[in-house]
Amino acid sequence: MIRLAPLLLLCACGASPAPEFFGAERTEVTRDGRDYVVFRKGDRVEVIRLGYARTGEHAEIRAAMIALIPEVTGCALRETTLQGDSGEMRGRLTCG
Repeated sequence: MIRLAPLLLLCACGASPAPEFFGAERTEVTRDGRDYVVFRKGDRVEVIRLGYARTGEHAEIRAAMIALIPEVTGCALRETTLQGDSGEMRGRLTCG
């Protein structure tokens, strides 16, 4: 059991950002019964989906993740900078 303690603590932390987002503002959001974490640092954003997604749900999840970005950050996503999939995506923002 002692050996499992670090693993259990790590699992309890939820989503962790990519290293370039360490120190970023973190916002947890639930949409349509699915949980997401949005990290914003300057003009960069990362969105992480929490939980399992079934085959056929990925396009809808991706659309929800893209829609969350301006809602949470108050900035427009630069669509051409978007990278990732329905599990994790990153992009740049235009604020103004």
